[in-house]
Parts: sequence; structure tokens; C-alpha cells
Amino acid sequence: MTRSASDPRRSRPHVCAAPDCGCGITRRDWLRIGSLAAAGTAAPLLRAGDARAQADKGDDVPVRIGYLPITDATPLLVAHSRKLFEAEGLRTERPRLFRSWAQIVEAFIAGQVNVVHLLSPTTLWIRYGSQFPAKVVAWNHLSGSALTVAKNIDSVSQLGGKTVAIPFWYSIHNIVLQQLLRANGLQAVSRPRNATLAPNEVNLVVLAPAEMVSALASHSVAGYIVADPFNAAAENLGIGKVLRFVGDVWKNHACCLVTLSERDIAQRPQWAQRVTNALVKAQLWTRNNQLESAKLLAADGEGRYTPHPLPVLAKVLAATDYAGYEQAGVVKHKGWYQRRIDFQPYPYPSYTEELVRALKTTKVEGDARFLERLEPAFAARDLVDDRFVRKSIEQVGGLAAFGVPAAFSRQEVVAP
Repeated sequence: MTRSASDPRRSRPHVCAAPDCGCGITRRDWLRIGSLAAAGTAAPLLRAGDARAQADKGDDVPVRIGYLPITDATPLLVAHSRKLFEAEGLRTERPRLFRSWAQIVEAFIAGQVNVVHLLSPTTLWIRYGSQFPAKVVAWNHLSGSALTVAKNIDSVSQLGGKTVAIPFWYSIHNIVLQQLLRANGLQAVSRPRNATLAPNEVNLVVLAPAEMVSALASHSVAGYIVADPFNAAAENLGIGKVLRFVGDVWKNHACCLVTLSERDIAQRPQWAQRVTNALVKAQLWTRNNQLESAKLLAADGEGRYTPHPLPVLAKVLAATDYAGYEQAGVVKHKGWYQRRIDFQPYPYPSYTEELVRALKTTKVEGDARFLERLEPAFAARDLVDDRFVRKSIEQVGGLAAFGVPAAFSRQEVVAP
């Protein structure tokens, strides 16, 4: 039987210690997030959120963006830079850059930020694992991730007996990597770094994305699967190569999702609509202005939103060399006609349902019992509120403006 978001469910995956990267989850991070499932621990943050909600009355609430410095945050940063929120009659504050998912989750719960991007499996854990009433209102982007390996590895099967890094357990990266491993007769395991592995075993270690390039260069891992621009960075430095794009395994999958608190949606629906309007317009602008978007996010750009150089961001956002990957055989499904990263805001229910099913067959560490009780169709209805994004999409010309069929439904295609 499916339980509501208020049911007690916990998940505390084991992860490694990580430095001050922009996007990894350390062991301490997961303990901090996991502890939020305990009412006593979460109470101070919830009280802070309630106090903020009392102060933020009406629709004249500033947009407080929380983000990590990765290409996943592009629509939020584009909307801020191009003053798309202001065009909707909203006030904004300078987006807050966070150094870990734990920090951004805690700030979100406490009401310090009210518009965030979170990885799709993480939204499930937050609502049903930590019981915080978060709601997905739109997709933030499509694809944008890859499996990058050492230059002497030419196939997934060659990863047998080796170590591969993932950013954390509740990620689309972990799900797709394990799908690839199973399709190639390999088994995902989680063992100490110096453990002996069977030829058909692949040891998964959680590593901060900012550490992945150096780990590959030092041969401490044979590869990693993560969001860009870390894959592009390894390519540009000549340290590794892309073996598969995640979007070439799960067609047009969502990676990060636009997430608001259920409280904000209930108390100020017009505010939520305007926020969604701005983000949908930002996605459309980004889709049609790829190089300009890379310049906007670059370390030397006007906003200085990320620490990444323009050539690395342009390799991801402009995707001028995607045809080369097809010719080299990296892209297996040429008929899918995808970009390295793309933008389409509608949260298809079929994706959420398939995500829940996929997580049930994915190895994760910690207490994942909430997944056993979570029904796919229920999650698609309960986690996602698509009222606002439907209106926003219609305002910009419908789904066709994003290069997808007009129907608000689709069939998921997963082909490792």
C-alpha cells in the first residue's frame, strides 16, 4: 500500500568523504540529510521555514534561487541573468551557490531559498524518504550527463574488475550505469577501494564530481558517470573520453527538476505560476541561444555564475561536435537526434513512473524501504504538480516550440 509524503521513511547511503566541490554528497552530507527524517532534527529547519513563510505574505516574495555550479542549473541562471523573473512582475535576489546537495536541501527546507534544481531520484527521496513536502513543477533540462572512461577502455564490458565513480546513489547516473552494466553481463558492487573484484564485478564508489577528473587522471578510477561539464573537462584536458551519453541510454530523460515547496504553491499559486513562466521562457531561450548561454554561465561571464571556462561549457551547451560522437560509434541510437544537453519543461508522468520502477532494481546503500512501498502511478500524481507548466508552455507556443510532439504523454525508451 502506498503511503503519503508524511510517512516515516529514511535513507542514509554510504558515501565517501569529499572536498568542497560544487555537487557531491559526502558521508556527512547524507547524515545531515538523513537526519531530517527525524522530527526532532528537522524541527528547527521547519520552524525557520514557517517563520519565513509568515514573513513572506502575498505574491510579492522575492525569488531566492539555490543552485550548484553545473550545467543542470542553466535555466535558473539564464532566467535570473536575463531578468525573466522581473518581466513576470517578480523580485529576485542574487542566486545562492551551494557546495553540496545537503546544503541546498537544508536551505530549501528552512526557506532560505525557494526555487531549486534537484536531481530526479533525489526529489523522490526528499518527499517520501525525508517526508518534506517538496513538489516538482517542471523539468529543468534533458540529458547533460555521460559515462567518461580512461582512454584505453573501448567498451562497457572492459569495466569488469574495475572501479567506477558515481556522484551519489540516488541519481539518474547510478540508475543508468547499472542498466549498462547489467546489459553487458556485469554486476555492480560496493566494496572498499582495495577489495579484490571478480572479473564480472564493477565497484561503485561515490565521489565528488569535482574530484572525478583528477581521480581518472591518477588511475584511481577507471571511469565515472556524472553531469557535465565534468565529462567535457576530461575530454578537453585529454584525460579521458566519453564512452556513452546517458541520453543515449534513456531517451530524453530528465536529470534535474524544478522544485518548489508545497507550502509556497498552496499559499501563493500566482507566484508559482510566474516563476514557472520565467523558467519555461529561459529554457526556450537557452535552446535557441546555446553559445550565448555558455558565455552567460562562464567564469569570465558577466554573472560569473560558475567557475568553468567558456570552452568547456560551450562543448556541452553548444554541442557543435555531437555528430562526431555518432561517427565514432559513441552514440548508438543515431535516430534519436538528441543534443548533448537539451531543454523541455513538461514533466511526463511516464518518466516518474519508470524512474520509480528503475530505482527498485538499482543497487543503493542505506535504508531504501520507502521504495518498496512506493507505487509508480501514485508518485507521478503526488510528486508532480503540472498545472503551472502546462499554462507556461501554452504561452510560448506549445510543446512544439521545444521540438517535441504536442501530446502531454509519451512512452519511455530505455535501450542500454
